[in-house]
Amino acid sequence: MTSYRADQVGEQVREEIMSIIRRELKDPRIGFVSITAVRMSPDLRQARVRVSVLGNPDEQKASIKGLDSAKGLIRHELGRRLQNLKFSPDLRFELDPSIEYSVHISELLKEVLPNSEEEKR
Repeated sequence: MTSYRADQVGEQVREEIMSIIRRELKDPRIGFVSITAVRMSPDLRQARVRVSVLGNPDEQKASIKGLDSAKGLIRHELGRRLQNLKFSPDLRFELDPSIEYSVHISELLKEVLPNSEEEKR
């Protein structure tokens, strides 16, 4: 069970990491990346960052490797931006397939369910 503070800090860390990825990182391996969630440990020293990457499995692996190699820069920037934390959290990036799975389910539903435009005719 996570505490309210861990949830709040996790959300703040998520927003800051997205900002850092958009503005600071220039690694070509990092493609279209979206951070879906950040889970903080109870002591706020570790963060599991769930990342969704648009693309094929090779592009997803390359993006995770790019994020892992930029982990030091991201952690340094987090420490500079988040003054309310004693320690900059250790980051662990994990691939989150939930968005890709929901797109797949949506496509399957479109195949099975009739179109509303065809029904109107």
